[in-house]
Order: sequence, then structure tokens, then C-alpha cells
Amino acid sequence: MDKKADKKSTQVKETKKKNLVPVEINRRREWRFYLPLRAIVKGTLPLGKRFKEAAKLENISSSGAYFCLDSGIVVGSKLNLIIDFPKEVTEGKKKIKLRIGGITVRLENADKKGKKQGVAVRFSKEFKFVVPGNKK
Repeated sequence: MDKKADKKSTQVKETKKKNLVPVEINRRREWRFYLPLRAIVKGTLPLGKRFKEAAKLENISSSGAYFCLDSGIVVGSKLNLIIDFPKEVTEGKKKIKLRIGGITVRLENADKKGKKQGVAVRFSKEFKFVVPGNKK
């Protein structure tokens, strides 16, 4: 679980000795998977310029994902992701990509070391699995 989630999900529980002990409670509806999946992110910047940027997902769930970008998008930006899944997902037989859209729901300030901005996206319900080289 990430540090920000720890702060939001920590409650205080009283023990028999009347000491207060923090207890972790996860309020999320879906499990997050901390998978370093590669993705291409496409979208439009606030002034209308289109961008395409490579990213690595930090985590993904059935409803969204978190990753970092240089592009300077804003909350409410519509993004399209093409996520690469490793061959191990299909038992080494085929490489699969997931095409899915979403909307930016949270941004985190760029870290001082790099200029990448943390981006949380909520997925739309429409998605498509694509097998590269498959004409179907």
C-alpha cells in the first residue's frame, strides 16, 4: 500500500492496556496490483496540443491505474492507454496489449529529482485486447 493511502486508511484502536495503536483499514473497492507494466499514453494538453508518451504503470486495478508523465495534463483530461502485457500472461504464447481510455482523477506534484507528475486515471468501461500482428 502506498504512503498516502496509509495516512487515509489508518484508524486508532484501543488495546486492553489503554494504549492507542494504529490499525490499517483498506477502503478501496478493488485490489491494486503493483505491476511495472509498460504503456503508451495519448491525450490532449489543456491548450489543445496532442501528446504521446511512454510510461510505466506503478499500479493497476480493474477501475484505474497510477503512473507518471512529463506532459503536464490536468484533472479531467481524457487519456488513452495502450498497456503491454508480458507473454507470461498467455503462458508465453502471444503478446497482448490492452487499449483502454480513462479520465484523470488525481495529480501529484512532480518530484524534485525528475520532472514527472504522478497521474491517477479512472478507466472507462470500454476496452479492447489487441494481439499485435493479428488482423482481426
